[in-house]
Amino acid sequence: MIISVYTLKKPIFFRTAQSVTMKTAVGEITVLKNHRPYITFLRPGEIRIVDKNGKTDIISASRGLLEVLPGSRVNIFLR
Repeated sequence: MIISVYTLKKPIFFRTAQSVTMKTAVGEITVLKNHRPYITFLRPGEIRIVDKNGKTDIISASRGLLEVLPGSRVNIFLR
């Protein structure tokens, strides 16, 4: 799955990962490969991205938008 994280100024993260977990408007969500298309607002908190080797990257987020697209593509837009 390809994870892309963007801010208003520039892209800050672009990598392949096995999962991404974050707080959304309806609760915490973990997105895995082949997740159904989905879009929701993000709540303040950590975005945890786990790569194929189990390494976790953490990005702090205030607010934003999560977009899950067909083909295991995930876009996260942060304010």
